[in-house]
Amino acid sequence: MSWKKYQLPFVLLLVVIVCSCASMGTPDGGPYDEEPPKFIGSTPKLYAVNSKNEKIELEFDEFIKLEKASEKVIVSPPQLEQPEIKVVGKKVVVELLDTLKPSTTYTIDFSDAIVDNNEGNPMGNFAYSFSTGEIIDTLEVSGTVLEASNLEPIKGIQVGLHQDVADSAFYSKPFDRVSRTDSRGHFSIRGVAPGKYRIYALQDGNQNYMFDSKTEMIAFSDSIVIPSSIQTTRQDTVWKDTLTIDTIKTVQYTRFLPDDVILRAFKEENDRQYFIRGQRDKENHFILTFSAKADTLPTLKGLNFDEKDAFIVETTSRNDSICYWIKDSLVYQLDTLAIQMDYLYTDTLDKLVPKTDTLYLANKLTREQRDKLAQKAAEEKEKERKKQEKKGKKIEKEPTPFLEMKVDAPSSFDIYKNIRLSFNEPVAHIDTSAIHMEVKVDTLWTETPFLLREDSIAPRQYEILAEWEPDKEYRLRMDSTAITGLYGLHTNKVEQTLKVKKIEDYGTLLLNVMGAGKNAIVELLDNSGKVIRQQAVNANGMADFYFLNPNTKYYIRLFIDKNGNGVWDTGNFEGGIQPEEVYYFPKVWEMRANFEFEETWDIHAVPLDRQKLDEIKKQKPEEQRKIKERNKERAKKLGR
Repeated sequence: MSWKKYQLPFVLLLVVIVCSCASMGTPDGGPYDEEPPKFIGSTPKLYAVNSKNEKIELEFDEFIKLEKASEKVIVSPPQLEQPEIKVVGKKVVVELLDTLKPSTTYTIDFSDAIVDNNEGNPMGNFAYSFSTGEIIDTLEVSGTVLEASNLEPIKGIQVGLHQDVADSAFYSKPFDRVSRTDSRGHFSIRGVAPGKYRIYALQDGNQNYMFDSKTEMIAFSDSIVIPSSIQTTRQDTVWKDTLTIDTIKTVQYTRFLPDDVILRAFKEENDRQYFIRGQRDKENHFILTFSAKADTLPTLKGLNFDEKDAFIVETTSRNDSICYWIKDSLVYQLDTLAIQMDYLYTDTLDKLVPKTDTLYLANKLTREQRDKLAQKAAEEKEKERKKQEKKGKKIEKEPTPFLEMKVDAPSSFDIYKNIRLSFNEPVAHIDTSAIHMEVKVDTLWTETPFLLREDSIAPRQYEILAEWEPDKEYRLRMDSTAITGLYGLHTNKVEQTLKVKKIEDYGTLLLNVMGAGKNAIVELLDNSGKVIRQQAVNANGMADFYFLNPNTKYYIRLFIDKNGNGVWDTGNFEGGIQPEEVYYFPKVWEMRANFEFEETWDIHAVPLDRQKLDEIKKQKPEEQRKIKERNKERAKKLGR
């Protein structure tokens, strides 16, 4: 039998078999790379001494890229002219543009900016160091920067060391060594020489590594920092898989101290007073805005109107935003108000001195434009009226305009609240005899005492207070003309019922606070950080919260009110004043109805940087790439 006779059919059969086997599945490209790049060498060498090279090349075992280099890479000592950093294949090339200092250790801290080109696996906290002298400094100082008012980790803020321990160094000299915080607020200052230092944090707006503007967020420590190191051991766990431990090794390492510095960052209160702007957002009122808190109001003189008894003035507690309601329609219909304003101004010597400005506050529309719009609206209304009249429809009378009032009195009423009334213009007159608060006794409505008071903080808002009894039904009635506004309009009739919740509908939290000392104030927060309740800690260390709504998550914050003004206060560097201390209870309460929680809280039991729960932090840690999890998912899909 001739082989050639069957050669072609055999080859075709072989091709068919191979193709059919190959088409049984689609290649998936293999497992994802889990290994980060490896550093294999550099010019100059890592930890080189007596180096004069301003150009550094770092080589890795695979193609790499830099992620967010401007945010993550920082050179120490700080460079006034930013270095040029670029990636060339498997290399990172850094060119320092500042002149190298003699006998100085330089550190280029890449954090986790170096990642492989394909999967983006980060190297971790990689840093390169060399020295221009004979000694290379290797000590480190590390810790965390938190926002003083709410213990939020601060990402990307500079943290620096000064060998000059005088306070003036922070104003007048760049840092000697510098680092930057990561997304957890953590920092590590490397290449530090033995000695004594002051440590600061600085949100450096102009990148000069000095505190020269009160708009910059800062932090400072009251203590001198003395870097050191010790040899110690730690336990490293090697895993076979996510559930099975392979081995636990004891590893020797160098621990650099201090490694637990906590810096509480804040912005100083701006005390430089100057006028920002005048804004006439409506024809009948205008707002004057100033830069800082003031003890006195400006004095206004009308240049084209009589300013005497011309305004109702709404101020804030700081007097930095002042609203003027114009009483007389002849005045507010002027196209432009010409006003002479006398006020106190901070001069170049930081002294308050009198200053006079002339303001011209123009209406958004001229009188002619306003008249045209009013005429057009009237014509449109008349046209619509005639159209409806032709169709034989009944023409409704123009509705009576009333003073706009919002009544906050939900039908299911919390026992600890008050009824709130809010208005869109100042109130000129209140007739309390036309306001009635009634409680339902059996089936009859009976008058009950109440108090109407103006809110001391929020303008144009009032509260109705009464001794609310649980599980009782109340009715608010207001006669027509009970309240009259500044421009003559009065309120419409109001009739609104509400029922106060039962005591059993609420939960209770009894808190025993330890370690706070005097003037501590506890705040209950919701998951957005909004303050729901506030309670001073009494002499026995107790802060009790009653009538808490069930099925609600509550978080707890405490601040030490050193000056006793009832609010949290920021710090002042020049005065050596730290911001008032803030603490978070590292636990959340899911409140239950008719249930009483009793807790003891030692505010110092948990380190400050671990007190605030992750679920209410706004600054979330950056997620690490989970290549192993992706490989497990891939294997699962392939049935392995």
